[in-house]
Amino acid sequence: MTRDLSARRATRSRQTKETSIEVAVDLDPVGAAVVDVESGIPFFDHMVNQLGKHSGISLQVRAVGDLAVDTHHTIEDVGIALGECVREALGDHVGVRRFASVAVPLDEALIEVALDLSGRPFLVYEVDPAGDAPRADVPVMPLGNPAFDPQLAEEFWRAFVMAAMVTLLVHHTVSAQGKFAVVAVMSVSTVSFATAVIRHFLRRPHRGGR
Repeated sequence: MTRDLSARRATRSRQTKETSIEVAVDLDPVGAAVVDVESGIPFFDHMVNQLGKHSGISLQVRAVGDLAVDTHHTIEDVGIALGECVREALGDHVGVRRFASVAVPLDEALIEVALDLSGRPFLVYEVDPAGDAPRADVPVMPLGNPAFDPQLAEEFWRAFVMAAMVTLLVHHTVSAQGKFAVVAVMSVSTVSFATAVIRHFLRRPHRGGR
């Protein structure tokens, strides 16, 4: 992992028997944020793209995994690498707001998210991946090809939270199709993240004193 001390940037390379992951994050991009995600799992790419789109950070992800076996390893390892990269980019957290909470309606879903850049990893993920399925025995349908199992969204967030060392609480309060809920959680979580990482001294005029 490398960190640019002149700005909040970091890169991360993660190699395992199942995956090869490269991640780069810039929390303070000059101009428009650049977001480029390729994991070989189209719906997961769409999901992670929301992180850059709604947070205003620049994000690059390249992942090659054992998709012929399962998508789980790739999704989890991207979460780990991304979380480690964000933790490194945040550095000592000087000047950041730290806390953020928001409730946002997106399509048929209402998502509530609370975030603390606490240094103590903890996740509460109250999202039903089945969404508004009419019966309890209706299976959760995979999305895209290769298939993204909506139930793996929680594993992504768990991996990210543990690696980034943040506290994240997510509550899905209004029913929706599983795919809407999964994308909505990513979008709303990144709105909270964008608020929490704002540096006060970059956004407020200096008033003298310490």
